Amino acid sequence: MTLITTRPGAGAARPYRFPQVVRRGVAGGQVVAAHLPGQTLAVALLLLDAGAGREPGGKEGLGAVLAKALEEGTAQRDATAYALAIEALGTELVTGLDWDSFQVSVQVPVDRLPAAVELLAEAVRTPRLDPDDVRRVRDDEATALRMDWANPGPRADAALRADLFGGENRWGRPLYGDPDSVAALDVEDVRVFHSEWFIRPGTLVVAGDLDRLDLDALGAAAFAGTGGGPVDRGGPIPVVPRDGRRIVLVDRPGSVQSTLRLGHPSPHRAHPDHVPTTLAGTVLGGAFTSRLNHLIREVRGYTYGIRGDFAASRRFGRFAVASGVQTAVTAPALVEAVGEITRTQETGVTEEELAVARSWRAGQLSVELQTPRAIASALATLVVHDLPDDYHARLREELLAADVDRVSTAAATHLHPGSLTLVIEGDAALIRDDLVATGLGEIVTTTP
Repeated sequence: MTLITTRPGAGAARPYRFPQVVRRGVAGGQVVAAHLPGQTLAVALLLLDAGAGREPGGKEGLGAVLAKALEEGTAQRDATAYALAIEALGTELVTGLDWDSFQVSVQVPVDRLPAAVELLAEAVRTPRLDPDDVRRVRDDEATALRMDWANPGPRADAALRADLFGGENRWGRPLYGDPDSVAALDVEDVRVFHSEWFIRPGTLVVAGDLDRLDLDALGAAAFAGTGGGPVDRGGPIPVVPRDGRRIVLVDRPGSVQSTLRLGHPSPHRAHPDHVPTTLAGTVLGGAFTSRLNHLIREVRGYTYGIRGDFAASRRFGRFAVASGVQTAVTAPALVEAVGEITRTQETGVTEEELAVARSWRAGQLSVELQTPRAIASALATLVVHDLPDDYHARLREELLAADVDRVSTAAATHLHPGSLTLVIEGDAALIRDDLVATGLGEIVTTTP
């Protein structure tokens, strides 16, 4: 046996190339495609401007319920017949919902894509929406949310979002609604939401061997029977940091752990500082080697892990830190976390830290953007956020070119430690006095 004591060196990095983007208007909608020559599989993704941000106030969760209801049959076939048809092609409908869009996709061998797109369009445009099925789906979704909300975390997340963006605004409510909002939905709510947003053409994203695909035919199938003009997408929501920190204490009597959520608003996805801000977030809390994880986990031993990052949608973004700590160390963990955020905002990042963050983020692109589904998701990002077609082609170079000055400036500009909302879900009777003693901010107590 031969033991090797010297770790092999890394090989030469392979060039990163994003496929050329093809756009065309078809039958009132838009097709956006990427050519993957020789690829056996192909993906079609129908992108609708029907994200959670379109849900009316008090009707949070409509999109999630409708996503499940699409699987319950169509005007042409019942649920069993539709399931057999889609399974015969070796695929399934994959639905996705975020603040900006509703997505439905299929992945099949390239020669089956036309038939798969027809079935996708059938489900999206003409769902059966039988009242009994809709009510059952709604009840299942509400039950799942009740089970989820019984755990630490969802209430803290909801409290943070409400404080950052206002509970009276849709974007100040949970993305998928809460148990009460979903349980209150009725069949007519779902039907109206479908009629308003799911009959519009949208965008068909295609990733596959375009030499073997007819994009015009795919678009015609996806957009058949649709109509309606463009809708107002709204501009970015102004980011106005609060004057002073606030502590929101979500009482969870008897809890032996405190769930921590710290955050403040941040810029929207298409902001020109997106890349340096992402790198600043990576250094601070976005990786296992981050400052927050090193200090709170490795040095202090307060937690198994802590993470902080920037996340952004089309109109707004947020910086947030998430962790869980034992009740006894709640206050010191908060003090240390706020201190580390403050240090990063005031002093920026080092070249050594940034080199690791740049390499990791740039390396992820080569790993993640290898499959047709990943390419289709990247194309959807271009459409939703109005990014240029060469965005992904240039992204790796932009990540690697970001220097210390630019990333440190982004940290100074977009981190607001003095405006943080600090949400703690835990036993208020045990931790309130310690939180008061920290002087981190005014305290507001809520109960489940």
